Amino acid sequence: MNNILKRIDTAKHIVVSVHVNPDADSIGSASAFYTYLLTLHKKVSFFCYTKNINQKLSFIPWFDKIRDSFPSSCDLAISFDCADVRKIGMELDCDLINIDYQNGNSISITQVLFNFFVDNKVSINKKMATALYAGLLDGSNGLVSDEVDGTTFAMVSELIKRGAEYKLCNNFIMKYQTLASLKLKAVMLSNMTLLNDAKIALFLVSNYDMRKTGAIDEDCESALKEALFLPTVEVSILIKENLDLTLEGLIYSSENLNSLLIASKLNGSGNSSRAVFMLSKEETLENASKRILKLVKEEI
Repeated sequence: MNNILKRIDTAKHIVVSVHVNPDADSIGSASAFYTYLLTLHKKVSFFCYTKNINQKLSFIPWFDKIRDSFPSSCDLAISFDCADVRKIGMELDCDLINIDYQNGNSISITQVLFNFFVDNKVSINKKMATALYAGLLDGSNGLVSDEVDGTTFAMVSELIKRGAEYKLCNNFIMKYQTLASLKLKAVMLSNMTLLNDAKIALFLVSNYDMRKTGAIDEDCESALKEALFLPTVEVSILIKENLDLTLEGLIYSSENLNSLLIASKLNGSGNSSRAVFMLSKEETLENASKRILKLVKEEI
């Protein structure tokens, strides 16, 4: 990642970009990096292709600076968890650097970024600390995922020392919900299918389900997380239909199964407990689920 510093130094206008289905980890990472670039006195913009971002993320610093139009004067874009250009939502006419999970060895993108700041002796201020803490909290499922260890809590401690508004983060990330999200959870849980001796929880969510409930993409994750608390479930899988009829998937797994190992076969990204992937318009939800289930069963 140190090569990023050289490119940043020569860039005239930098855009920090999050993926089309932004979560606290991606927006938190972009927010922290946005702050860092401002301290370097760089011209910087904050971009997300999605117009209606979940308001539960509105507490993250610089949320009000996010725009859904990409500036034409940009000569460098820095994205977070966007190894596939479809995650950005559009083709870019500038240089692109993507910051990712480092082959799944980190619990969140914000952890990767925190290590980058520490390694390069970057001073982490209150805004940066809050954004990084929000992403870590989201990426670790409230600091209870199987990947959480002493290093994670050491990072938490350091961020709090540097001014992270951890109570604010906890309230929004772990407690905030809307009526639409509750409606979608009810639909998803009622349609959930348990397979392979109830080791697999499968959720298929259509564009109709999303429009009917008024939910947004991130609302899908609540039901996936809860399914993992069922006694026999080792992996929870979502396959969701987007407005443009492409399909995307999300995998949550227990310590007995590696989510990234499965998603990587579909050019996905993430870590061992949570990974994402995207599919083309050519597949139906049912056909896609058969293909994904085959990959999962090979690992169980």
